[in-house]
Amino acid sequence: MMEASDFRNGVTFVCDGQPCQVIEFQHVKPGKGAAFVRTKYKNIITGAIRETSFNPTAKFDSAYIERKDMDYSYRDGNLYYFMDQETFEMIPVDESVVGDAMKFVKEGMTCKISIYEGNVFAVEGPDFVELEITECEPGVAGNTATNATKPCTVETGATLNVPLFINQGEIIKIDTRTGKYLSRAK
Repeated sequence: MMEASDFRNGVTFVCDGQPCQVIEFQHVKPGKGAAFVRTKYKNIITGAIRETSFNPTAKFDSAYIERKDMDYSYRDGNLYYFMDQETFEMIPVDESVVGDAMKFVKEGMTCKISIYEGNVFAVEGPDFVELEITECEPGVAGNTATNATKPCTVETGATLNVPLFINQGEIIKIDTRTGKYLSRAK
């Protein structure tokens, strides 16, 4: 158990049966009246952000969020399967939980899995990946004066814009957080 007076940025607690994380907090002691803790917090599962004031003696359970590195193994219908690197157990995760996180991830890559009370609620792929371009139209000669781009498809099936000098079959480095081309792979 923790009290609202123990809140700090990043602390996780259970509010109304949901795991939440403190984004901002402020201990307020007005000249007249009782002290309170003004808190901005985020529901970890839904992503909803709320601002509320709590009595400093209000008690909350601590929310333990487990973050594990797991290897992406394969996809079967709506389920993505991840292997725990310690126990070698296969964990199925529904497509609705994964969202766009797997757009640039191929089999064998390591992902961060967030678990609360045995349920996976978030998947994060690696920040940077190197993928081969499977489809790309050839660039137009002479159009190099501007930062012109063209669409291409990588081996995972995702599409992104790349500079005109990139060709099919090349391996490129991609920032998965923004979905942007960074450079040719070395």
